[in-house]
Amino acid sequence: MTIERVIRIMAGFFVMLSLLLGVEGSPLFVSQWFLAFTAFVGFNLFQSGFTNFCPPSILLKKLGMKDDGPSCAR
Repeated sequence: MTIERVIRIMAGFFVMLSLLLGVEGSPLFVSQWFLAFTAFVGFNLFQSGFTNFCPPSILLKKLGMKDDGPSCAR
């Protein structure tokens, strides 16, 4: 599995988790402040599309994940 795929999986998981914890109708509702985390993940995806700077890619490279070329993992 490549860095780009791991980052996409992580972003999707964090968005779903924060919605699960932040939407009042959810059985696992904790606080609406978890929706701020959803916005944070979205903003990071947005800025990485323009800048190619993706903080999780740095960590994943240091952990030895395979980098397959141009992506947010530069």
